[in-house]
Amino acid sequence: MCRTLAAFPTTCLERAKEFKTRLGIFLHKSELGSDTGSVGKFEWSSKHGKEGNFSEDVLGWKESFDLLLSSKNGVAAFHAFLKTEFSEENLEFWLACEEFKKLRSATKLASRAHKIFDEFIRSEAPKEVNIDHETRELTRTNVQAATAACFDVAQGKTRTLMEKDSYPRFLKSPAYRDLAAQAAAALASPSSCGPVEPSHT
Repeated sequence: MCRTLAAFPTTCLERAKEFKTRLGIFLHKSELGSDTGSVGKFEWSSKHGKEGNFSEDVLGWKESFDLLLSSKNGVAAFHAFLKTEFSEENLEFWLACEEFKKLRSATKLASRAHKIFDEFIRSEAPKEVNIDHETRELTRTNVQAATAACFDVAQGKTRTLMEKDSYPRFLKSPAYRDLAAQAAAALASPSSCGPVEPSHT
Protein backbone atom coordinates (compact mmCIF):
# COMPACT_ATOMS: atom_id res chain seq x y z
CA MET A 1 0.00 0.00 0.00
CA CYS A 2 1.39 3.41 -0.95
CA ARG A 3 2.33 5.81 1.80
CA THR A 4 2.49 9.58 1.82
CA LEU A 5 5.87 11.24 1.33
CA ALA A 6 5.76 12.50 4.90
CA ALA A 7 5.67 8.90 6.15
CA PHE A 8 8.71 7.82 4.17
CA PRO A 9 12.12 7.38 5.84
CA THR A 10 14.71 10.07 5.22
CA THR A 11 16.45 7.99 2.56
CA CYS A 12 13.18 7.71 0.65
CA LEU A 13 12.60 11.45 0.81
CA GLU A 14 16.11 12.04 -0.44
CA ARG A 15 15.49 9.72 -3.36
CA ALA A 16 12.20 11.44 -4.07
CA LYS A 17 14.06 14.76 -4.28
CA GLU A 18 16.54 13.20 -6.68
CA PHE A 19 13.62 11.84 -8.70
CA LYS A 20 12.16 15.34 -8.96
CA THR A 21 15.55 16.70 -10.02
CA ARG A 22 15.75 14.22 -12.87
CA LEU A 23 12.41 15.38 -14.26
CA GLY A 24 13.66 18.93 -13.81
CA ILE A 25 16.10 18.23 -16.65
CA PHE A 26 13.11 18.11 -18.96
CA LEU A 27 11.37 21.10 -17.51
CA HIS A 28 14.07 23.73 -17.93
CA LYS A 29 12.45 26.67 -19.73
CA SER A 30 9.47 24.53 -20.68
CA GLU A 31 6.58 26.88 -20.04
CA LEU A 32 4.49 27.97 -23.00
CA GLY A 33 3.19 31.44 -23.73
CA SER A 34 -0.38 32.34 -22.87
CA ASP A 35 -1.41 32.46 -26.52
CA THR A 36 -0.80 28.77 -27.04
CA GLY A 37 -2.14 27.49 -23.75
CA SER A 38 -0.04 26.54 -20.76
CA VAL A 39 1.76 23.28 -20.19
CA GLY A 40 1.67 23.58 -16.44
CA LYS A 41 4.58 23.11 -14.07
CA PHE A 42 5.82 19.79 -12.76
CA GLU A 43 3.54 18.76 -9.92
CA TRP A 44 5.59 17.07 -7.21
CA SER A 45 4.17 17.86 -3.83
CA SER A 46 3.29 16.07 -0.64
CA LYS A 47 -0.27 17.35 -1.06
CA HIS A 48 -0.66 14.84 -3.91
CA GLY A 49 -0.10 12.22 -1.27
CA LYS A 50 1.32 9.18 -3.02
CA GLU A 51 4.71 8.73 -4.66
CA GLY A 52 3.29 5.70 -6.46
CA ASN A 53 0.85 7.83 -8.42
CA PHE A 54 3.66 9.86 -9.93
CA SER A 55 5.77 6.79 -10.67
CA GLU A 56 2.85 5.16 -12.47
CA ASP A 57 2.33 8.38 -14.42
CA VAL A 58 5.96 8.41 -15.60
CA LEU A 59 5.89 4.74 -16.61
CA GLY A 60 2.57 5.25 -18.38
CA TRP A 61 4.15 7.70 -20.82
CA LYS A 62 5.81 4.85 -22.69
CA GLU A 63 2.61 2.80 -22.92
CA SER A 64 1.00 5.11 -25.46
CA PHE A 65 1.27 8.60 -26.88
CA ASP A 66 -2.29 9.26 -25.67
CA LEU A 67 -1.25 8.59 -22.06
CA LEU A 68 1.65 10.99 -22.44
CA LEU A 69 -0.60 13.73 -23.82
CA SER A 70 -3.18 13.17 -21.09
CA SER A 71 -0.57 13.69 -18.36
CA LYS A 72 0.21 17.26 -17.29
CA ASN A 73 3.72 16.26 -16.26
CA GLY A 74 4.10 14.16 -19.40
CA VAL A 75 3.23 17.09 -21.66
CA ALA A 76 5.65 19.34 -19.76
CA ALA A 77 8.45 16.77 -20.03
CA PHE A 78 7.77 16.09 -23.72
CA HIS A 79 7.67 19.82 -24.46
CA ALA A 80 11.00 20.37 -22.74
CA PHE A 81 12.49 17.47 -24.73
CA LEU A 82 11.17 18.95 -27.99
CA LYS A 83 12.81 22.27 -27.11
CA THR A 84 16.17 20.49 -27.07
CA GLU A 85 15.43 19.42 -30.66
CA PHE A 86 14.07 22.83 -31.65
CA SER A 87 10.77 21.23 -32.68
CA GLU A 88 8.40 22.31 -29.91
CA GLU A 89 6.10 24.11 -32.36
CA ASN A 90 4.19 20.91 -33.19
CA LEU A 91 3.21 20.27 -29.57
CA GLU A 92 2.47 23.94 -28.95
CA PHE A 93 0.16 23.95 -31.97
CA TRP A 94 -1.57 20.77 -30.78
CA LEU A 95 -2.09 22.28 -27.33
CA ALA A 96 -3.35 25.54 -28.82
CA CYS A 97 -5.91 23.55 -30.82
CA GLU A 98 -7.05 21.69 -27.71
CA GLU A 99 -7.66 25.00 -25.93
CA PHE A 100 -9.30 26.45 -29.05
CA LYS A 101 -11.89 23.66 -29.11
CA LYS A 102 -13.06 24.64 -25.63
CA LEU A 103 -14.16 28.10 -26.78
CA ARG A 104 -17.91 28.62 -27.07
CA SER A 105 -18.10 32.23 -28.24
CA ALA A 106 -18.19 32.67 -32.04
CA THR A 107 -16.35 35.97 -31.69
CA LYS A 108 -13.58 34.39 -29.63
CA LEU A 109 -13.37 31.44 -32.02
CA ALA A 110 -12.83 33.73 -34.99
CA SER A 111 -10.25 35.87 -33.21
CA ARG A 112 -8.30 32.93 -31.80
CA ALA A 113 -8.46 31.03 -35.10
CA HIS A 114 -6.70 33.85 -36.93
CA LYS A 115 -4.14 34.14 -34.14
CA ILE A 116 -3.35 30.41 -34.27
CA PHE A 117 -3.20 30.47 -38.07
CA ASP A 118 -0.77 33.41 -38.06
CA GLU A 119 1.43 31.83 -35.40
CA PHE A 120 1.60 28.26 -36.69
CA ILE A 121 0.07 27.70 -40.13
CA ARG A 122 0.78 30.52 -42.57
CA SER A 123 3.95 30.35 -44.65
CA GLU A 124 6.93 31.65 -42.67
CA ALA A 125 4.88 31.83 -39.47
CA PRO A 126 7.05 32.36 -36.36
CA LYS A 127 6.29 28.79 -35.21
CA GLU A 128 5.39 27.25 -38.55
CA VAL A 129 4.42 23.58 -38.29
CA ASN A 130 5.41 21.00 -40.87
CA ILE A 131 2.25 20.32 -42.89
CA ASP A 132 1.65 19.89 -46.61
CA HIS A 133 0.44 22.66 -48.90
CA GLU A 134 -3.02 21.12 -49.34
CA THR A 135 -3.61 21.01 -45.58
CA ARG A 136 -2.32 24.54 -45.18
CA GLU A 137 -4.74 25.84 -47.81
CA LEU A 138 -7.64 23.84 -46.40
CA THR A 139 -6.96 25.33 -42.98
CA ARG A 140 -6.72 28.81 -44.46
CA THR A 141 -10.21 28.34 -45.94
CA ASN A 142 -11.59 26.89 -42.70
CA VAL A 143 -10.36 29.85 -40.67
CA GLN A 144 -12.38 32.26 -42.79
CA ALA A 145 -15.54 30.75 -41.27
CA ALA A 146 -14.05 29.49 -38.03
CA THR A 147 -15.62 26.60 -36.15
CA ALA A 148 -14.21 24.48 -33.31
CA ALA A 149 -13.16 21.91 -35.94
CA CYS A 150 -11.36 24.22 -38.35
CA PHE A 151 -7.88 23.00 -37.31
CA ASP A 152 -8.76 19.31 -36.99
CA VAL A 153 -6.96 18.12 -40.13
CA ALA A 154 -3.79 20.11 -39.44
CA GLN A 155 -3.83 19.12 -35.76
CA GLY A 156 -4.23 15.46 -36.69
CA LYS A 157 -1.26 15.57 -39.05
CA THR A 158 1.03 17.23 -36.53
CA ARG A 159 -0.05 14.72 -33.88
CA THR A 160 0.76 11.82 -36.21
CA LEU A 161 4.14 13.38 -36.98
CA MET A 162 4.95 13.69 -33.27
CA GLU A 163 3.80 10.15 -32.51
CA LYS A 164 5.86 8.59 -35.29
CA ASP A 165 8.93 10.80 -35.04
CA SER A 166 9.51 12.78 -31.83
CA TYR A 167 7.76 10.47 -29.35
CA PRO A 168 10.00 7.41 -30.00
CA ARG A 169 13.10 9.61 -29.61
CA PHE A 170 11.72 10.98 -26.35
CA LEU A 171 11.30 7.44 -24.98
CA LYS A 172 14.86 6.56 -26.03
CA SER A 173 16.39 9.70 -24.53
CA PRO A 174 18.80 9.07 -21.63
CA ALA A 175 16.88 11.48 -19.40
CA TYR A 176 13.55 9.68 -19.80
CA ARG A 177 15.11 6.21 -19.52
CA ASP A 178 16.80 7.23 -16.28
CA LEU A 179 13.60 8.78 -14.95
CA ALA A 180 11.62 5.65 -15.86
CA ALA A 181 14.18 3.51 -14.02
CA GLN A 182 13.69 5.64 -10.91
CA ALA A 183 9.90 5.30 -11.24
CA ALA A 184 10.07 1.52 -11.69
CA ALA A 185 12.32 1.17 -8.66
CA ALA A 186 10.02 3.32 -6.54
CA LEU A 187 7.08 1.07 -7.40
CA ALA A 188 9.02 -2.17 -6.99
CA SER A 189 10.47 -1.40 -3.56
CA PRO A 190 8.66 1.53 -1.93
CA SER A 191 9.74 0.48 1.55
CA SER A 192 13.33 -0.58 1.01
CA CYS A 193 14.49 2.52 -0.88
CA GLY A 194 17.63 0.73 -1.96
CA PRO A 195 20.00 1.86 -4.72
CA VAL A 196 18.37 2.37 -8.08
CA GLU A 197 19.87 0.54 -11.01
CA PRO A 198 19.46 2.16 -14.46
CA SER A 199 17.09 0.41 -16.83
CA HIS A 200 18.51 -0.92 -20.10
CA THR A 201 15.24 -2.15 -21.55
